[in-house]
Amino acid sequence: MSTRHREGGSKKRRTTLTLPVESLTQAERIARARKVNLSTVISEAIAEGLRTHSALERSEQVFNAYKKAFSGLTDHEMAILDGIILEPASRR
Repeated sequence: MSTRHREGGSKKRRTTLTLPVESLTQAERIARARKVNLSTVISEAIAEGLRTHSALERSEQVFNAYKKAFSGLTDHEMAILDGIILEPASRR
């Protein structure tokens, strides 16, 4: 595989992909409409998918950390953390 330097210092590698026909057709349609090459559309789609995947992984890590941190608390303690007032309100 060759590595080339492009504008902005980004490195690119050439590879061959096997894609579903529908995905490729849609990418070609987008490329024509935007007047860019197919490689640009595929690269942007992959980058967006990877960003989404990374965000999902981070969300799962945060969720698991919260679960672990709060797992030992009772329902009463969780209600206090949630800001729920458990005592009856005094009458005025």
